Amino acid sequence: MTNPIEALIAKKGVLLADGATGTNLFAMGLPAGEAPELLNDTAPDTIRQLHQHFVDAGADIILTNTFGCNAQRLKLHKAEARVYELAKGAAQLAREVADASDRPVVVAGSVGPTGELFEPLGALTNEVAVASFRDEIRGLRDGGADVIWIETMSAIEEFHAAAEAAVAEDMPYTVTCSFDTAGRTMMGVLPGQLAAALADLSPQPLAIGANCGVGASDTLVSVLSMDGSAHALVSKGNCGVPRFVGTEIVYSGTPELMGSYAGLAVDAGARIVGGCCGTTPEHVAHMRRAIDGHRLGDRPTVDSIVEAIGPLTNSVPSAAGGERRSRRSRGE
Repeated sequence: MTNPIEALIAKKGVLLADGATGTNLFAMGLPAGEAPELLNDTAPDTIRQLHQHFVDAGADIILTNTFGCNAQRLKLHKAEARVYELAKGAAQLAREVADASDRPVVVAGSVGPTGELFEPLGALTNEVAVASFRDEIRGLRDGGADVIWIETMSAIEEFHAAAEAAVAEDMPYTVTCSFDTAGRTMMGVLPGQLAAALADLSPQPLAIGANCGVGASDTLVSVLSMDGSAHALVSKGNCGVPRFVGTEIVYSGTPELMGSYAGLAVDAGARIVGGCCGTTPEHVAHMRRAIDGHRLGDRPTVDSIVEAIGPLTNSVPSAAGGERRSRRSRGE
């Protein structure tokens, strides 16, 4: 297997991943309820444009428009037979943009959750999940993806199945989870359990980490909980905290806040830093400048994170047995 991420980290020290796909596509006209993956076929120029905006902003890694490109999700749009086709097309679009850049840009094939529960809580089996992920990953590989980017996972069974599929398709991979429920994933996984849950696989992931979830502060605390891992760490947090303004979701994070977040993520040990929901190319450009001008500082604490970019949404026991501060505990 090739390892483009490790080679680029060795060259640059810290890599900048892109921002949001879904929320930016909605801003570019994607109707609510439509599968973003269908745009790979119906509006390829829109997808190229989004990738180009992120590359222009300085991203070293761009994620394909395939977060929900699995049979379980696409069947909601009667497109479950198009998994391979849409995944391959998405990778080709990102590859075109990356190859046209005057610097190395990694194409990461986004692989999100199926949206279904595993046995015994649900009907999904490991065999079906691995086969489903392999179909998607095969398309991403054949379309030119450099690495498989397994993201926003909650269940050990699911991210392990996706990783198994990447290994079976001879693709390097990364794994990130969304620690959005009292500092755990929705299915109860703690940040410190991620590496151990993948320990039986060979080859190992190129990187592990946290993405999405609630706010950037919470993502940073999750990354701190992984400090000491043998893997490179990923921090790809949401652009602040989402809230409804009328019928629209608005994220609280300013470009300046995301720049501060990027510097703290590097100090927390992350070697890949990016943004998730709500993160625009403008935010990514500020993050690029922050990383390029950053001088490594002390490892942040919960208090220094809260002071710099705002309170935590969650309040949960820390690794030290204390309690993370939250809006509620701070009286906010």
